[in-house]
Amino acid sequence: MTPPQIVDSHCHLDFDSLADELPDVVARAVDAGVTRMVTICTRLKNAPQVQTIAEAHAPVFWAGGTHPMSAAEEPMATLNQLETLAQHPKFVGIGETGLDYHYTSDSAQIQQDSLRLHIEAARRTNLPLIIHSRDADDDMARILTEEHANGAYTCVMHCFSSSAALARTALDLGFYLSMSGITAFPKSQALRDIFAQAPLDRILVETDSPYLAPPPHRGKRNEPAFTAHTAAKAAETFGLSYEEFAAQTTANFDRLFWKAA
Repeated sequence: MTPPQIVDSHCHLDFDSLADELPDVVARAVDAGVTRMVTICTRLKNAPQVQTIAEAHAPVFWAGGTHPMSAAEEPMATLNQLETLAQHPKFVGIGETGLDYHYTSDSAQIQQDSLRLHIEAARRTNLPLIIHSRDADDDMARILTEEHANGAYTCVMHCFSSSAALARTALDLGFYLSMSGITAFPKSQALRDIFAQAPLDRILVETDSPYLAPPPHRGKRNEPAFTAHTAAKAAETFGLSYEEFAAQTTANFDRLFWKAA
């Protein structure tokens, strides 16, 4: 029996632990019903190799930007760079970008400048912004809101694990929230409660592999095939069957990531 089709909206297939056996990783994902996956470039100097992965595997699309934890080490991205990448037929999103004050709060201003530049690129290309946010809720809510007032753009809060207040800000702006393996952890009930209050048509699912593997693989290397485990737990949160949740989140993905539809 063919499993329901679902999408891994965020993974890192260029990272060594996955890249070494990529054909098998992609094949296992497809066998699990993961018909599409978006692999994320976190440093623009790596864009050529991430693009090559997307070109080599039919189910794989890609996105690119400067991760906030790398913002101080990498050259500041330019609009021209991002707009040029966006011309590739399988390039479907801007980022991941955002703010991370957990380990790298000393580069807060550089991160904020980088985030605003990526937002402008998302506006110009009409591609969704992919946001990473950790321990920066107030600044994140402020910048997303300020920039949206300057001109609309679309966005997903990837691997969302922040406060209910930031979730509400993002949803009020029309943005999407993405459920990672964290939402399947036994002690994540408070986070599941935040998601349960969100509109179902604004939910995506992801692995963020090779990180954050959901049970029963917690503590091991994550991979796109495990989207199914995260989605099964997420379906419970919304009182849906796995089939219903897979169909809804796939429709949501197609609406936001229109180039991959």
